[in-house]
Amino acid sequence: MIKIKIHEAYRKIVAVCDSELIGKKFVEGKLQLDLKESFYNGEEVDESKAVRMLKEALADDATFNIAGEKAIQAAIKAGIIDKKGIIRIQNIPYALSLI
Repeated sequence: MIKIKIHEAYRKIVAVCDSELIGKKFVEGKLQLDLKESFYNGEEVDESKAVRMLKEALADDATFNIAGEKAIQAAIKAGIIDKKGIIRIQNIPYALSLI
């Protein structure tokens, strides 16, 4: 499953993460991925609902913070990122989209 949390700011910030990764921290060299519950722990959805929610947020000119295999796949299907924009930290895929 995937967790999605939408933060309201001057622009929506959409945090998307594989459910089982929330609360974990990954460090590789100078890179750090801290998947804090306060930022990522939102509504738990399946991939098809995640894709719909991401497409809606994209239409609202949101920014995206995406971590985990399932979350990355949903973001690719929603047209938010492509494979070139993905980095890995301890083999966990991560991407930002600032449209």
